[in-house]
Amino acid sequence: MKKIGVLFGVENTFPGALVEKINSMGLDGIEAEFVHLGGVHMGVPSGYAVIVDRISHDMPFYRSYLKNAILNGTQVINNPFWWSADDKFFNYALAEKLGVAVPRTVLLPHKDYPPEINSQSLRNLDYPLDWEAIFDYVKFPAFLKPHDGGGWKDVFHVHNPHDFFNAYHRTGDLCMTLQAAVNFKEYFRCYVVGQEMVRIMAYDPRLPHHERYVLGPNTADPQLLKRVEKDALTLCKALGYDLNTVEFAVEDGVPYAIDFMNPAPDADLHSVGRESFDWIVNAVAELAVKKAKAPETVMGGMNWSAFLSGTTVAKSAPKKATKKATVKKAAKKKD
Repeated sequence: MKKIGVLFGVENTFPGALVEKINSMGLDGIEAEFVHLGGVHMGVPSGYAVIVDRISHDMPFYRSYLKNAILNGTQVINNPFWWSADDKFFNYALAEKLGVAVPRTVLLPHKDYPPEINSQSLRNLDYPLDWEAIFDYVKFPAFLKPHDGGGWKDVFHVHNPHDFFNAYHRTGDLCMTLQAAVNFKEYFRCYVVGQEMVRIMAYDPRLPHHERYVLGPNTADPQLLKRVEKDALTLCKALGYDLNTVEFAVEDGVPYAIDFMNPAPDADLHSVGRESFDWIVNAVAELAVKKAKAPETVMGGMNWSAFLSGTTVAKSAPKKATKKATVKKAAKKKD
């Protein structure tokens, strides 16, 4: 029996619906359940062919457990090695290299540093920073936000240098980016599953969280939606994410990729609406089953790049002894 496990936190609607959907398929030799674990023994298989991860970004214990599971043959959606190595500033730079439009962005030094860091540790850092050049490049209004974060936490909308410094002094030891604001008239949030399936949802990040998804038919220009789908797939294929959301803010007909490091995206029925909820449940169920049906695999190389790429090789079945070999062995025993 191949088991598909779902690892989750405070979610109430998606995990249960996903398990129910997979089990309702009636597939021989495949079943889904919530992951159960306690103390984790190193190098021991997890017992799951596939794990859908919804929480390890907030729980270092879960993140380490999943890496150990991958080491022993489990496929994890999404790969925790990539997720651990990734950050949003790198993603913006990658998007620009790929030809996907992104707003002007600058990575900033921490406002405060841990106690063990002193002035000698910062000798490679220009001081004072040329704030005028930074502001002239990014321009206001802008968003000050963590280089590696999510859920709109510690995000500040700043309109001038005074706003900026008031916000920057509140960021502590977070590493931040300053990114040009997009004066958008349209905004989309896209589910991307399996680097193949895309669902484009109208979205308004200015509204309260539970009201952000604009329910009903999408009436945007078909050519714009075609480019949004293409760019979303380009990003997820480059990043290696099997489950992600990509957000685009559209200004003057250009979709700017704003946020595309969401490997555990919101999938709550009460925020995304019934149609999008059913779509994401079905799509992730199909992806998990597809991975579970794949031949049993082992890591193709015990090195970081293999874990990042998820490089695996099929485990070949033991060969049956031929009749000739059996006879030869018996004759030798007789001698």
